Amino acid sequence: MKLPPPLLAALSALRTAGGRPRLVGGCVRDWLLGFEPKDFDIEVYGLDYEAIGRALAPFGPTDLVGRSFGVLKVRLAGTEYDFSLPRRESKTGAGHRGFAIEPDPNLTEAEAAARRDFTLNAIAYDPLDDHILDFHGGVDDLKKKLLRHTGPAFVEDPLRVLRAFQLAARFEFTLAPETAALCRSISETYRELPVERVWGEWDKWATKAVKPSQGLRVLKQSGWLRHYPEIAALDGLPQEPEWHPEGDVFVHTGHCLDALVGLPAWRDGTPNQRRILSLSVLAHDFGKATTTKQAKKRGQLRWVSPEHEAAGGPFAETFLQRIGAPLELIGHVRPLVVNHLLHHHGPAEFRDTTVRRLARKLAPATIDDLIAVMLSDHLGRPPLVPQETVQRIEHLRAAAQRLVLEHAAPKPIVLGRHLIALGLAPGPQFTPALDAAFESQLDGAFNDEAGGLEWMRNYLRAHPTVIKSIANTHS
Repeated sequence: MKLPPPLLAALSALRTAGGRPRLVGGCVRDWLLGFEPKDFDIEVYGLDYEAIGRALAPFGPTDLVGRSFGVLKVRLAGTEYDFSLPRRESKTGAGHRGFAIEPDPNLTEAEAAARRDFTLNAIAYDPLDDHILDFHGGVDDLKKKLLRHTGPAFVEDPLRVLRAFQLAARFEFTLAPETAALCRSISETYRELPVERVWGEWDKWATKAVKPSQGLRVLKQSGWLRHYPEIAALDGLPQEPEWHPEGDVFVHTGHCLDALVGLPAWRDGTPNQRRILSLSVLAHDFGKATTTKQAKKRGQLRWVSPEHEAAGGPFAETFLQRIGAPLELIGHVRPLVVNHLLHHHGPAEFRDTTVRRLARKLAPATIDDLIAVMLSDHLGRPPLVPQETVQRIEHLRAAAQRLVLEHAAPKPIVLGRHLIALGLAPGPQFTPALDAAFESQLDGAFNDEAGGLEWMRNYLRAHPTVIKSIANTHS
């Protein structure tokens, strides 16, 4: 593993002082998977806390805030690294935080590795001798892409089940059957988890997954899907085979999510854009749980879900609240869920007025966001990929680009300052006049300031009571 020279020098100093520094955790896993490690966590054996501090002092200021946990932070060439003592953990209470942590410099590498969650996260690496330390078969499990618990202490921390969920999605891991059974045995401990920790794992799933459906499968296999009833309701929910040959709504949602992460909108997006899109696609068919039924269509009895888009809005909001998502996400996700089938309604061509009003309705989400959700939904029906649907979506994209509305909602052209410039005194009666102007703008009555002012002059001439009421307000 190639290490930054300042870190390598610090590790050499620790060994000179009699310590045995080891790289542990995600950086070793990622390196063995062929990814470039970004965060380096170092455990130091054979030295106490003070000796580690003395050995690292020449390299820069040390932060001792983690002393009670045996962690010392050092900034090397502008990058902060955690150097920690091996530690013992004993369960003292419920949940993820119910542990007593005791640093122990005399702990062996094998004993320290046993406290980690999965075998593939329990692999350590000696960077100075270029030697892997694997006491629990983690290297073999990594080759098999298998998430297997390191030991019986796994059950003491329920957050580890959600770690399995997001790790499976990020690295296409599968869950070992014996680990799945252990997860099912602690399902009741979910309620002990702080909601902010739940959100932390969902956020990693939403922003880092390469195969999101794999995470959902782990939730199902582990028995933890029941903690998310909006998703659980999709499992086994039938769809019309002619339109959805892929299977039930749960299977369809997984295909949609896997398609999403291959689209440029997600792949090239910021973390915030990724979480908006991932959670919108996850929730796009939540409404089918209450609207799916059999009805006659084209002379046959078929499975249909009329108006499931609108029904899905409240379910999406409830789900986001349950997982502790930031409140602003709801404002983005809900309109994307409610409008994800808009391209199936009406003519294939989109009128300018329709596009303007859609952009306004979606805000703060955008038409670009909606197109990504639409495409994901469309691609989630393998092997069906009807070109007519793709053409409809591309017509919407073209119209939004032509109106420069793909990334933002239209803004009112006529503002209060324009009414003042026309000689009107500010007051509450500005509101109906400005609202009327904006509605006409959306209808295409004008598209620049000059046109807006002319429209307002005509409006005021046609509505003299508006001017009179404004005057009365300030008489």
